[in-house]
Parts: sequence; C-alpha cells; structure tokens
Amino acid sequence: MALIPELIVQGVQMFLVLALAPALVGFVRKVKSQLLRRQGPPIVQPYRDLIRLLRKDVVLAHNASWLFRAAPYLIFAATWVAAALVPTFAAGLMFSWSADLVAIIALLGSARFFLALAGLDVGTSFGGIGSSREVMFASLAEPALIVIVFTLAMIAGSTQLSTIASFMASSAVGLRVSLGLALISLVIVALAENARIPVDNPATHLELTMVHEAMVLEYSGRHLALVELASWLQLLVYVSLIGCIFFPWGLTAAGTSPGGYLAGLAAYVLKLVASGVLLATFEVTIAKMRVFRVPEFVGVALMLALLAMLLRFVSSSL
Repeated sequence: MALIPELIVQGVQMFLVLALAPALVGFVRKVKSQLLRRQGPPIVQPYRDLIRLLRKDVVLAHNASWLFRAAPYLIFAATWVAAALVPTFAAGLMFSWSADLVAIIALLGSARFFLALAGLDVGTSFGGIGSSREVMFASLAEPALIVIVFTLAMIAGSTQLSTIASFMASSAVGLRVSLGLALISLVIVALAENARIPVDNPATHLELTMVHEAMVLEYSGRHLALVELASWLQLLVYVSLIGCIFFPWGLTAAGTSPGGYLAGLAAYVLKLVASGVLLATFEVTIAKMRVFRVPEFVGVALMLALLAMLLRFVSSSL
C-alpha cells in the first residue's frame, strides 16, 4: 500500500515542474520590466502563449524530414524527464535512484543534440548559424559540467542528487572553496545553456546575435509550443540543480507527512522566486557580450571547475 502514495508524490513532482516552468519565465520577465520601470506582460503570459500556439496549425517546409517533425517531442521528453528527476520539494522519492547528475547531463545533452539537428535539417542560413553556435558553446559547457560533477562526487562521495543534497544539508560539508568555485562555474554554464544575457538575449531576433531563436525559427504551432516549453523546463532544471546541491534547505525526506511536503513545496517556490529576482537583476545590470567572446566567458566556467576539482584533490591528499 505504500507504493501508491510514493507514486502520487512522484507524479506530483513531475507535473509540478511542468506547471512552474512557464511561471518562472513569466516572473523573470515581469521583474525585468519592473526594474526598467515598465509595466511588462503578466506572469501568466507564457501560459497564454502556449495555449495560443497549441491552437495554431503546424506549417512545415517542403524539405523538412521526419527528424524535424519528431525533434520537438524528443526534446520535450528528454528535458521533462531531466526536470522531473531533480529533487525539488522532497528528496529520496521513488525514482530518486535514477536522479544521477551524469544521467541528467546526458538527457540535457541529448535534447541539445536533437535541437541542433533540427536547426540544420531545413537548410536555412539562420538554422545553421544557430546550430553551429549552440554546438560551439556546448563544447565548453559540457566539459565544465562533467568536471563539476567530479568535484561534487569527490566531496559528497556520490553523483546521486538525493545523496548530495543530504550531505550538503549536514554539518559535515563545512566551508569549502571548491564548492564556491563550482557554484560560480555552474551559474555561468546555466546562463550559457539557457541562452540568457550576457550570452544571448531571449527577447530579440537579431540575426547576428541570436542562438536559440535561430534554431527554432522554422517551427510553428504545437511544435514551437513544445520547443519553448522545453527551453523553459531547462531553465527550471538548472535553477533546481543549484537549489538542490548548494542550497538544499527545505528539502523534506520521502515518506513524511503532507504538511512536510507542503513546507518543502513552499521552500522550493521561495528558491524559484529568489532565483528569478537575481536573474532579472543580473540581466538588467549587464550588457550582452559579442558572440565571439562567449567562448571566453564559458571557458571561465571550465577553468573554475578544473580549479575546484584540483583544490578538492589537493586538500583530500593532505
């Protein structure tokens, strides 16, 4: 009988991330507008955009292959699974054994791979530019993520997220310079992977600078809705990862009372609000950099991750 409550809680987490991803994006846009002294769109505008796109017909190019049609579903499925595996309001849930950092990076990498292929499939110049830039940035971002995982595994003794969160919430973690460097590196990777300022401006379609938007220009209707929702889920994945690993306060254990789950949910929402305010403030106070300087920016994340792993290795051998 304990199987049914565990399935319910796991299902709640799966649909919770799906429901909160558009709200996070809408909240960031609203805060940015308020900081710029504009009214801005309402927080529920991303939900309205999804409904509007789902009602529209799909327009496909004549030379679009089956991959272009299947890519939105594959991208959305891989990103949703990754978002559902990251502990949000509770750790140690039914599928927590599969919530491994390496598996989550593989899922996000698979989604990126299919998105880049879809951008190249139709053969437009914009799609090719966006795909080439995406792969170029990923060639530095993915190694940085892997090195961050190695650093966390050396500190917590595992790559399983629930185990890492439990260790980070305990007094055994202490104050470590390597964790601070890993946090900064992960934030830089998150900005690059989600095409946020200073890497890309999600609110523009300027062909000389856009990365993510260039790959999805040929999509419409429900296909575009799935791709956009997947990109919002990816932002939620990185925010949840940062909150789960470096700020695990408020995470409840599996099997607790409904009140405990509600307290964990409230803590998770507060983390999303704080992350949204910080992201909006950062994007308002900094300018977008040139495309050719982005590899240097992402390379900093790789260097910081390598330094964090080296410091952890040296300190453990003393």
